[in-house]
Amino acid sequence: MAVGLGPLPTLHPVPGFELGIASAGIKRPGRKDVVVMRCAEGSSVAGVFTLNAFCAAPVILSKQRVQGTVRYLLTNTGNANAGTGAPGLAAAERTCARLAELAGVPAESVLPFSTGVIGEPLPVEKIEGALQAALDNLSENNWAEAATGIMTTDTLPKGASRQFQFDGKTITVTGISKGAGMIRPNMATMLGYIATDAKVAPAVLKDLMLDGANKSFNRITIDGDTSTNDCCMLIATGKADVPEVTEASGALFEALKQAVFEVCMEVAQAIVRDGEGATKFVTVQVNGGGNHQECLDVGYAVAHSPLIKTALFASDPNWGRILAAVGRAGLPELDVSLIDVYLDSVCIASKGGRSPSYTEAQGAAVMAQEEITIRIDLGRGQCSETIWTTDLSHEYVKINAEYRT
Repeated sequence: MAVGLGPLPTLHPVPGFELGIASAGIKRPGRKDVVVMRCAEGSSVAGVFTLNAFCAAPVILSKQRVQGTVRYLLTNTGNANAGTGAPGLAAAERTCARLAELAGVPAESVLPFSTGVIGEPLPVEKIEGALQAALDNLSENNWAEAATGIMTTDTLPKGASRQFQFDGKTITVTGISKGAGMIRPNMATMLGYIATDAKVAPAVLKDLMLDGANKSFNRITIDGDTSTNDCCMLIATGKADVPEVTEASGALFEALKQAVFEVCMEVAQAIVRDGEGATKFVTVQVNGGGNHQECLDVGYAVAHSPLIKTALFASDPNWGRILAAVGRAGLPELDVSLIDVYLDSVCIASKGGRSPSYTEAQGAAVMAQEEITIRIDLGRGQCSETIWTTDLSHEYVKINAEYRT
């Protein structure tokens, strides 16, 4: 039931970055649920990770190892390896060690990633049995297959790609993501992988990943739940014949930043469009804030409100629910007489109450759309923030009620 999300666009291969997919049958026999990614020697790798205190074993290992030399990324679906304690950490280490043995690299150069059911032991033997097939399948052209391989409750694979020219050379940025539920990232998305053939110094790459995540993955929410397994990785293989980006300035950096941000934004919004049970893609735009945090506080109060989200599902322009959410967002000394609220271009509330020009028919017409913008002007300053979310449908409850069956 993805909203405005169609087939994958063309995903350009990134020289120096290969992907291989295989079947371990973790939840279903024959399902391709193991993805191995190989980074060319000398690649720079940066990541952002969940801030959930109950972070999964693979997150713990990846956060430690990303500081060193990274050659392989190993992803499994169907099992989150979260809430599994010391045995889970040992299981993640074991799968990495086996992949390292097969690939002839140090175990510390393998980063693990998992997604799926929390609290169940990782089926190590099944994953180990699929690793050679994944290695044999490695190809720079396997982005689309990998996008499908990392899915869980997603209904469609998600990916984006950009290319730009610098000094007559083509530079590529391609990325994929997965996620449809348990989405209120506190760093990135459920899982995301973005690669470029530009050569980027590690410190610059780290800041670029963090900045890109903050402007995209950290601005989406489906249900307000921050996953135990959220990770997003940015890899720079250095295979493009252009100078190394050593500082966050200059024409090459700006072009690369734009391409990375566009890919981040596209795959992040794709997660919202494919939100579990989603029938609406909703933009919550908050303007006129005294600072960025209060804009975010108001935006998330609206985006997380079950009453607003169910009204969106019902196409009911119950604008009082929006006012109530703004009012409980916790802004100090909030003057409601300065606030205007819009559904698309229709002013529904002004000066603390219903807009004199508003009619129920206008609101109903907007709410019937698949894509809706809720705009809130606070009248307190010059700051703005935008968040993307979904409605809350019967299907969301059904998916999550039956998730383990």
